[in-house]
Amino acid sequence: MRSRSALGNIAGGFQSLFGGRLSIYVELCENSREEAYRLLMQHAQALGANAIINMRYDANEIMQGVTEVLAYGTAVVVEKLN
Repeated sequence: MRSRSALGNIAGGFQSLFGGRLSIYVELCENSREEAYRLLMQHAQALGANAIINMRYDANEIMQGVTEVLAYGTAVVVEKLN
């Protein structure tokens, strides 16, 4: 779960006044997705998997200003066929 600090929210609100790319929120989203993906990979490796299939992301707002980002998938062991 991630939230932006009060100062980050003020800066994001200021950016939104001018339109365009909201870099503060883009960075938060990218970091959240990256962390969720990293956790997915760690959990799969702990199970002995070497691949993940049917991977997807989900995000839910827990409360105003706090969002959880989840990465789901099925951990599998892939072997080369001879």
